[in-house]
Amino acid sequence: MEVAIYNIKGEDTGRKAQLSDEVFAVDANEHAVYLDVKQYLANQRQGTHKSKERSEVSGSTRKLHKQKGGGGSRIGDINSPVLVGGGRVFGPRPRDYRFKLNKKVKALARKSALTYKVQDSQLIVVEDFNFEAPKTKEFVNFAKNLKVDGKKVLLVLPGQNKNVTLSARNIPGAETISAADINTYVVMNSNAVILTESSLELVNKL
Repeated sequence: MEVAIYNIKGEDTGRKAQLSDEVFAVDANEHAVYLDVKQYLANQRQGTHKSKERSEVSGSTRKLHKQKGGGGSRIGDINSPVLVGGGRVFGPRPRDYRFKLNKKVKALARKSALTYKVQDSQLIVVEDFNFEAPKTKEFVNFAKNLKVDGKKVLLVLPGQNKNVTLSARNIPGAETISAADINTYVVMNSNAVILTESSLELVNKL
């Protein structure tokens, strides 16, 4: 599959980039994408939540009245979950939300996400570029030229590029990532995926 290559002014250079069918035209598996996104979000959770149960709340353990003969209902101490100020029943406990996902499922999910972006015409290939200095305005103009301003933009770079990363950092919805770190969540969470020529070469080998 071929797509046009644009320059940073948003002009068609007349050249074409080759998208690997093994990455950008797979038989997309929506459930694999769901599982990979679910795993990513689960891994972000701290899991430090904790509520106090009846043995942990502050309160006396004195039995409020005797078991039989008083005419009232049976009752224990003031920490009972049925009473106001009592302990919580089945509350959250600290736990690890991470779960295992097979490598091949994750690879399929990543390729499926990229395939969806191609199908929805949300993938753009640009010439390799660099900014002379970190300037937010430079990135804003770059996004305007490619008609993706105001959208969630994912810019995939071939490696670390401090000037471009810092230029995009202060823009809501804009994110940069290196081709080696690309994952299903960041692809699905964007409205436009911009690949440079060099990063496309790396992504084609995924």
